[in-house]
Amino acid sequence: MAESWVNSAERIGSDLLLELTGPGSRRAVLIRALRDAVREGRLTPGTRLPPYRSLAADLGLARNTVADAYAELVAEGWLTARQGSGTQVAHRAAPAAPARVPKKAPARPDAPEHDLRQGRPDAGSFPRTAWLAASRRALNAAPNDAFGPGDPQGRTELRRALAGYLSRARGVRCSPERIVICSGFAHALRLLFGGGVLRGPLAVESYGLGFHRSILTAAGVRTVPLALDEHGARTGELTGLPGVRGVLLTPAHQFPTGGPLHPRRRTAVIDWARTGGGVVLEDDYDGEFRYDREPVGALQGLDPDRVVHLGSVSKSLSPAVRLGWMVLPGHLVGPVLAAKGEREAWASVLDQLTLAEFIESGHYDRHIRRMRQRYRRRRDQLAAALAAHAPHIAPTGVAAGLHAVLRLPPGTERSTVKAAAWQGLGLDPLSGFRHPAATMPSEDGLVVGYATPSDHAYGAALEALCRALPPPGA
Repeated sequence: MAESWVNSAERIGSDLLLELTGPGSRRAVLIRALRDAVREGRLTPGTRLPPYRSLAADLGLARNTVADAYAELVAEGWLTARQGSGTQVAHRAAPAAPARVPKKAPARPDAPEHDLRQGRPDAGSFPRTAWLAASRRALNAAPNDAFGPGDPQGRTELRRALAGYLSRARGVRCSPERIVICSGFAHALRLLFGGGVLRGPLAVESYGLGFHRSILTAAGVRTVPLALDEHGARTGELTGLPGVRGVLLTPAHQFPTGGPLHPRRRTAVIDWARTGGGVVLEDDYDGEFRYDREPVGALQGLDPDRVVHLGSVSKSLSPAVRLGWMVLPGHLVGPVLAAKGEREAWASVLDQLTLAEFIESGHYDRHIRRMRQRYRRRRDQLAAALAAHAPHIAPTGVAAGLHAVLRLPPGTERSTVKAAAWQGLGLDPLSGFRHPAATMPSEDGLVVGYATPSDHAYGAALEALCRALPPPGA
């Protein structure tokens, strides 16, 4: 006998799959199937079953067969039957499940009492009300095709909204046709290199996220460190790196050391790409947040055919909103879409529609302005605390972004990080971002994120930081 469904949502609260298989009469098979449904928790105590006539019609059985099955299960205590209440699953003690030995989970470090790690925006400032309103408007206006298989290039509504926003706010030169939506910067790297669109070796800045380098390594890409100084990456040295035809930069705000790429070096990297047929990957991870300087436009604006502009909302909104974008040279759009596949598998179409509405309605700009003021106050609090309690240590790279770099006396980084841990303080050592093959002189320092703690906890976090810092002359 084949599997059958009880399609009685209005009567029992949900559909129930009954497997009417195995030896025996139809009555015996039905009784066994109902017992199994109770044992497995698919029919919970108090669940009302359909009248036997309805169940018989659903399963294609004789009414007497179902009535007899109900009667036997009532007699056994599996079901109860009362006049006016119908037939229900009995409230009986379920047999105890056999004890299971839990598998040992990998140890995870405890969250620090004070979190000053980089890369984490203020989660409490997510614009919940405005986002919910944008979601409702977007869903009401969405065409029917939005609820079918997703377009791997991304929804037209979002690509159109991003083209306008990036042009206006970041100086990006693009049309919606050159934008491909992804789930974030890491996803973009996997598509570009893991998908075979671009190949290594790839020049990268001597200080950057090790996570990004590991993605490239997993894709078989060798990374070559490019030295840094106070003017950013030394892009003039690209001509001396044989075989390198691509470079990954953070030109608006070098990560993590801070500061924009010098105008002459911006020009130099574009000239290098044009002359040698190279490509520049621009990680615009926090370009909206600047405080004491004029806005620095996107490098892509100098040559849209040589620069891949990569961005996301992980800093501006939340890393929980898994949306990013690639603004591509025209000849790379097709290969990226081929690498991505025929259907969108990463970026939620509903979130895309919501973000498009959030941008078009002006809420995104208002949120950025509000957070810019909030983060500037946080940065100023950090600077004031250092000036009062550790004047020998000055924060650097603080004209923009969500973190500061504290330069430490030589040989004190490890002990300072250990002292911070004793204070319950989570932060990142500068050395943790250094490329393993970098040849430029190393410096001791801390990368301090000032966006994460709540307002009421931020003062205590700064006090813990100042207690952990080495004294003058250390």
